[in-house]
Amino acid sequence: MKEEASEFEVVQEGEEIIRVRLPKGNEVIGEIEEPLGASRFRVKCQDGKTRLCRIPGKFRRRIRINIGDVVLVEPWSIEPETKGDIVWIYTKTHVSWLKNKGYIK
Repeated sequence: MKEEASEFEVVQEGEEIIRVRLPKGNEVIGEIEEPLGASRFRVKCQDGKTRLCRIPGKFRRRIRINIGDVVLVEPWSIEPETKGDIVWIYTKTHVSWLKNKGYIK
């Protein structure tokens, strides 16, 4: 559990504490460009590549993803340039914090 805690940064805004998931390893932040159906999306990543990303089972039917949402993408080990998995979906509060800290351009 100790390793998992290091991938989040705790932010205090007023009285509310927010945990923001930061990219680790080969993960990249991206923005949803287009829904393709069957739990797949076209995502424009910050490394300049557009990837076809899928939503793993733990997110399916639990959360809605819209065009323009900011997500954390983990590229596949096979075809890392074109495909990946969405591993985290950022809220508006998280996105504004990431922009202020320079993680998002």
